[in-house]
Amino acid sequence: MKLLIMPKDTTLPNKWMVTLTIMISTLIAALDTSIVNVALPNMRGSLGASVTEITWVSTAYMLSNVVVMPAIGFLSDLFGKVRFFTFSVIIFGVGSFLCGLAWNMESMILFRVIQGIGGGALIPMSQAILRETFPPEEQGKAMGVFGMGVVLGPGIGPTLGGYITDNYSWNWIFYINMPFIILDLILISLFLKESLDRERHTGKIDYVGLMLMTVGLSTLQIMLEKGQENSWFESDFIVKLAITSAVSLILFIIWELKTDKPIVELRVLKDLSFTSATMLGGIFGMGLFGSLFLLPMLFESVLGYSVMESGLALMPRSLAMAFAMPLAGRIYNFLGPKKMIFIATVLAAISFYPLTVMNLDINAWDILIPQLIQGIAFAFIFVSLSTAALMTVERKYMFGASGLFNLIRTVCGSVGIAVFATMLENSTTINRAYMVEHIVTNNPFYTQSSLVSPATTSPILSNWFADISGALMQNAGSTPADLPDKTFAILSNYIDLHAAIMAYNTTFFWILFLFIVATLFSLLIRDTRPDKLKNREDSKATESIIEL
Repeated sequence: MKLLIMPKDTTLPNKWMVTLTIMISTLIAALDTSIVNVALPNMRGSLGASVTEITWVSTAYMLSNVVVMPAIGFLSDLFGKVRFFTFSVIIFGVGSFLCGLAWNMESMILFRVIQGIGGGALIPMSQAILRETFPPEEQGKAMGVFGMGVVLGPGIGPTLGGYITDNYSWNWIFYINMPFIILDLILISLFLKESLDRERHTGKIDYVGLMLMTVGLSTLQIMLEKGQENSWFESDFIVKLAITSAVSLILFIIWELKTDKPIVELRVLKDLSFTSATMLGGIFGMGLFGSLFLLPMLFESVLGYSVMESGLALMPRSLAMAFAMPLAGRIYNFLGPKKMIFIATVLAAISFYPLTVMNLDINAWDILIPQLIQGIAFAFIFVSLSTAALMTVERKYMFGASGLFNLIRTVCGSVGIAVFATMLENSTTINRAYMVEHIVTNNPFYTQSSLVSPATTSPILSNWFADISGALMQNAGSTPADLPDKTFAILSNYIDLHAAIMAYNTTFFWILFLFIVATLFSLLIRDTRPDKLKNREDSKATESIIEL
C-alpha cells in the first residue's frame, strides 16, 4: 500500500485581492506620516509639552521607520513574508491604539516608536509582495496601483487630520486606524500565501550589523530632524550626531560587505539598474518631500490660510497623482522608464517655474495648474522608478531591495526638508535685512522706529506714511501718539511678507534645478521593460551558443 502525499498548495493567489489587502496597509502607513502634524498644537496642550518637545511625536515615528526599512529582507527571510507582514500590521495597530491613550510626552514617544516599527515595514513589504504577485508584463500596472496608496495617504492626511482634530479630538487620528487594521488582518489570513520557493534564513543573526545600522540611521535621522532648531553645526549636539552617524554607517557598510549573512544585502547595489533608479529616487524624494513641506507653510504663514484650507488647497496635486498612477502603469510598457522619467522630470521642472516668480497677490487658484502638472509628473516618476528599480533584482533579494529603495527615498526626503527649511529661513533673513537696509525715508516717524538704524536714512515716498496714518486715525481710532508704532508695525509686517515670498521663490528655484539635474540622470536608466529584457537575454544566449 502506497502512502499518498498531498502536494502543497501551489494555486496562484488572487492578485486583485492581494492588491486590496496590501493597499489598506500602504494607505494607513502612508497616512500616519502626515496626519499627525496638524494635530501637534492640540497634542502639545494635552500632553504638557513645549514646542521643541512636541516635534518628537513626528521624529519618533520617522526614526523607527528608517531603522526597520533596510532590514525587511532579512526579517522576512527569518520569519516568512506573511508572518512578518502580519506581525507588522499588528504592531502598527497596537502602537496606534496606545498613541490614542498616551497621557504624557514620554508615553507618546514610546508608542509612536512602536507604531513606526510596524509602519516602517508595511510600505516596502507591500511593494515587494505586489512585485512577486504580478507577472513581469504587469509590473508597471502593479506599481501604479501601489503608488495610489503611497501618495493618497500624505495627500489627504493634513485635511483629514484637521477635520478630526477640530470636530472630535486628536486621539481619534490614531483610533481611526483600528477598523482598517482589523479588516486588513482578515484579508491577510485569506489571501496572502508564503512563497514556496523562498529560502528561509538559517544560522546566527547579524547583531553587529543590526547595531551599527540602528545607531547610524537613528543619529542621522535625529540630526536631520533637529538640525534646524539647533543651528546645525554650530551646535555640539548636532556635530556629535553627525560624527556618530558617519562612523557607524561607514563601519556598517564595511561589515555588511564582509559578513556571510548580512542583515542588509548591500550586494544588490551591483545591479546598475537598481542602483541608478535608487539614486534618482533619492533626488525625487528630496523634491517631493521638500515641496510637500514648503507649500503648506506658504499657504498658512504667508497667504493666511487655515490648516483645513491649506489641506484643501494642496489636494489637487495628490488627487492628480492618484488618478495618474494607474495610467502611468499602463504607459510604462509602451514608453519604458527612460522616456517616462525624462518627460516627467521635464514636466516637474516646468511646473515649479510659476513658484519661482510669486508675489503677495498669489492664491490657491494661481497654483492649481502647477500642482496638477506636478501630480502627473510625480506619478510618472514614481511608477517608472519603482518598476525599473526592482525589475532586474533577483527574487531572493526582492524584499531587501524594496526596503533599501524606500529607505533611500525616505532619508533623502528628510535631507530635502532639512536643506530647504534652512534655505528658506536663511533667505528670509537675508531678504529682510536687504530690504530694511534700503528703506529710505524722510518721514519723522522713521527715526522713532527700531526697524532700522537712522544712519541709513534717505528719501522715500512719505505719501505712504501719510496714507497709512490717515487710515489709522480715521478707521482704527489711533491717536497721534501711537501712530509711529502702529505705522511701523504695518511696514514691518509688509517687509516680512515680501521677504518671505522672495525666499520661497528662491527655494522653489532650487527644487526646479534639482529636477533639471534629475532630467540628466534619467538618461542613465536602463530600459527594463519585460520585452526588452527578454530580447537582451535571448541575444546573450545566442552569443553564447555562437561562442560554443
